[in-house]
Amino acid sequence: MKKRIPSLVLALALIVSLMAACAPQPAQVGTAPNEEGTNEAGTREVVLTMGSWRTDDVDQMNALLAEYKTVAPNVTINFRPTNPPDYNATLRLQLDGGTGPDLMYARSYATGQELFKEGFFADCSDIPGLKDNFTASNLEPWQMPDGKMFAVPFAAVSHAVYYNKDIFSANNVAVPKTWSEFMDVCKTLKNNGVTPFANGVADEWDILECFFLGMLPNYVGGAEQRALFEKGERKFTDQAIVDAFTDLAMVSGYMPNGFEAVTYDDSMALFESGRAAMFVDGSWTCGVYSDAAFEWGLFAVPARNANDTAICFHPDMAITMNAATGHPDECRAFLQWLCSQAGATTASKALPLGFFPMIKFSIALDDPHANEFLALNEGKQTDARFVWPAMMGLYKPMNDAVIEVLRGSITPQQAAEKVEASPRTSD
Repeated sequence: MKKRIPSLVLALALIVSLMAACAPQPAQVGTAPNEEGTNEAGTREVVLTMGSWRTDDVDQMNALLAEYKTVAPNVTINFRPTNPPDYNATLRLQLDGGTGPDLMYARSYATGQELFKEGFFADCSDIPGLKDNFTASNLEPWQMPDGKMFAVPFAAVSHAVYYNKDIFSANNVAVPKTWSEFMDVCKTLKNNGVTPFANGVADEWDILECFFLGMLPNYVGGAEQRALFEKGERKFTDQAIVDAFTDLAMVSGYMPNGFEAVTYDDSMALFESGRAAMFVDGSWTCGVYSDAAFEWGLFAVPARNANDTAICFHPDMAITMNAATGHPDECRAFLQWLCSQAGATTASKALPLGFFPMIKFSIALDDPHANEFLALNEGKQTDARFVWPAMMGLYKPMNDAVIEVLRGSITPQQAAEKVEASPRTSD
């Protein structure tokens, strides 16, 4: 005989099963679970994570995110950076595995576009303020060909000439306005026993990115002319490129003795110690010399004609949101805040020294040298590092050509031909 289950037991079992069905289930979204609760006022607390490759910026970003909490008291954003060389691969693994951060730094151009096309980055196009409060050139690095935006521009870096004002004064030389004057300054300094440039080539990247790409807009023009090279409508054997390599070749005589073995750190030390009068570098090192025992300033790498002098103002960082975040409203609200004058002003104070807000609003920075860097942009054409938007295949060939020209192993014409013979893209 089958045993009958008492009706009371059946009733209890039914109640238990109904309670289990109604219980909150783990979030089935593409991000790792967030710790949530309610505060004393009964408002839902939301915890978001932000991924980044800027491990040096933990203190600054924590300060920024603490300021945002005064705007959105129920939202906590935890900054979780990754070792810079590992960021792209780590982020991709997280996104593929459904554990990506809610907010994250977005690489510009092709790298960011790929993650948007694959559905990982959210469409940010309709975030209020984004398309109104940034210039077209500052939006471009995080924009798809159809105009959709996949991130909010956050910070840019600039390239310029650091110079020792005390050395300039002692040698009776002034800030040059043209390339010819620039070389005259170098000649005077060298004749007086002063090493003009701190730059070396041992680390390779900095002589290309900071020096050559910093001066190249003076010869080829801004974004419109760069696009002609990208399309192949202008060749790298163009006289403008040959002229740039020709002028670069003049620099080798004014670099440190044995410049082939001088590293980037060596260059910083040479300038900081006063053993070199100038250092062509990026804005990210302007905090390094805060305790220097001399007065220093900045000027743009001058063009052959003063009116052609341009600035390499490179879009470096943007912030986007995970298309699969479980908290889209809170993520969008944060990005909207970054698009506002209040958010950008707060961000500018928290950004590492030498990283600049890209928003249209005029924002005064606390550091005088950071303001000096920004002031270099006034009245000048600006553009990104020449190969970044669409010609990264030329990075190594151009880097090699720059070093060979400085060593005297190839002519400027041969350097131009070498770059022209290389594929523009890395595909």
